[in-house]
Amino acid sequence: MNSAARIEAFLEMMSAERGAAENTLSSYRRDLEDASNAIGGGLAAAGAADIRAYLDDIAARGFAPASQARKLSAIRQFFKFLYAEGLRGDDPTGTLDSPRKGRPLPKTMSEAETGRLLDRAAQEAGGGGPDGDALAAQRLHALVEVLYATGLRVSELVGLPVTVALRDDRFFMVRGKGNKERMVPLSAKARAAMRAWLAARAAVPAFADSPFLFPAASDSGHLSRQVFARDLKGLAARAGIAAAKISPHVLRHAFASHLLQNGADLRAVQQLLGHADISTTQIYTHVLEERLVRLVNDHHPLAD
Repeated sequence: MNSAARIEAFLEMMSAERGAAENTLSSYRRDLEDASNAIGGGLAAAGAADIRAYLDDIAARGFAPASQARKLSAIRQFFKFLYAEGLRGDDPTGTLDSPRKGRPLPKTMSEAETGRLLDRAAQEAGGGGPDGDALAAQRLHALVEVLYATGLRVSELVGLPVTVALRDDRFFMVRGKGNKERMVPLSAKARAAMRAWLAARAAVPAFADSPFLFPAASDSGHLSRQVFARDLKGLAARAGIAAAKISPHVLRHAFASHLLQNGADLRAVQQLLGHADISTTQIYTHVLEERLVRLVNDHHPLAD
């Protein structure tokens, strides 16, 4: 079995046994094929020196430490699979160090900016939008309200089933990374925006049989992440917020940061975001630190 066949076998395992998402599989494929093409004799037969030379090469090519670490992580997973399947008697990545990388704080928005964004979306939904497209304006309003109310990943948001809106509950279940389900809340405003979108959606015959809340004429059958990201940037600009500052992921971060700023527990936020490991959620510890400083300054008897 050559390197290409072993990479395919690894990707099949990641899909079937670990429920890896299509985006994750595509990323693994790119990283593993890049390494295999760069290493003489292919990746599957590589030794530790070959992989170290490859890592030195991508560093010289200007890849950021985070990208280098991601590529090494994919290679490690690949060799763990080969070893577990008896296709290699060793793991050449065992002695390799990960590139050092700082973990930047996530970009987020203030509560005031988020309020302006949501107010603008509601205003446009009630007035037909900037170009008179009432349907698109109502869809965008529902999207931003649901995203800020739930903190969903953008792929989870655009792929929501229409049954979520039909039930009109305060909570719903979403299937996230690794095929894991979690419960997320819906605010009254988000539910109202979804009801308005559902009524507008019902008036479009082409959407009638779609199982998706946000249908579109695409390969997936639902609105694409790219279209939503583009529409969100346009909305931000019209709300007086720099378009470069906002993305669907920034709104997810705002959801988490604002919960923590207002007293939420880190574990609860971990569950709401669908993070498998609390260490992922700990990028928000700066928010907790700010809250503790404010608590001491406001309530300690010796504080100035």
